[in-house]
Amino acid sequence: MADELSIAVFGITGRMGKALIAAIDEAAGARLSGACASQKSAWIGREVRTLGASSDAIVAADAKGALEGADVAIDFSLPEATEANVAACVSMQRPLVIGTTGHSSRVRDAIEAAARDIPIVIAPNMSLGVNLLLRLVELTAQKLDDSYDIEVFEAHHRNKKDAPSGTALALGNAAARGRGVALQDASEHDRHGANVPRRKGAIGFSVFRGGDVVGDHTVTFAGLGERIELTHRASDRLAFARGAVQAARWLVGKAPGRYSMQDVLGI
Repeated sequence: MADELSIAVFGITGRMGKALIAAIDEAAGARLSGACASQKSAWIGREVRTLGASSDAIVAADAKGALEGADVAIDFSLPEATEANVAACVSMQRPLVIGTTGHSSRVRDAIEAAARDIPIVIAPNMSLGVNLLLRLVELTAQKLDDSYDIEVFEAHHRNKKDAPSGTALALGNAAARGRGVALQDASEHDRHGANVPRRKGAIGFSVFRGGDVVGDHTVTFAGLGERIELTHRASDRLAFARGAVQAARWLVGKAPGRYSMQDVLGI
């Protein structure tokens, strides 16, 4: 790898793509070397500097075009584009950071298979704060028995499609690990019309979509006479973008495998 880290971004025209432009530009020893967008995008063939980058890279129509000259790639495109992006990284032997969520089981299987050939960091949330929250939730669930009800609440902007968010599911999994149960057995997603009391030991999920909310997550442990709430609120997507750049820098030179932000941060 060259002294300067060259990063390709998949999904450069989206909210996170634009945040990554700023995060890469502010990161010492990093540069945006390539980018791609949807083949239908009006940005194809234009310089990324028109999106606010200091780089003169051209927006490509596919991942392979973006990977030329890159040391590592960051994917914040759409779930349906991830499979092709992963295949391109395997073909060109480039490490990959995946921040996209909402993948189908087929795409998740493709990611697992690709991790046998290249190093991949995949996380539902790239921020340091959220990854600390995951650990706190697991520790709290270890210490409090099932007389404390667990509820995961998340809020995002009106255009987010997957619900619950990938971060909310990760928080639910952290709570389940702490309790020593499988999330699929404990989770409750829809109480509408159920007309029954809360199931003991359940891990519930509540979802809000509206406005321009960047991302709020709260895990509540509700006992008799007290309530513990662990909360993370994101006010700027740069928090996620900076974490993704940190993950990209950490990933270069690693052995093939699937890694998490917990690995990146050493927590």
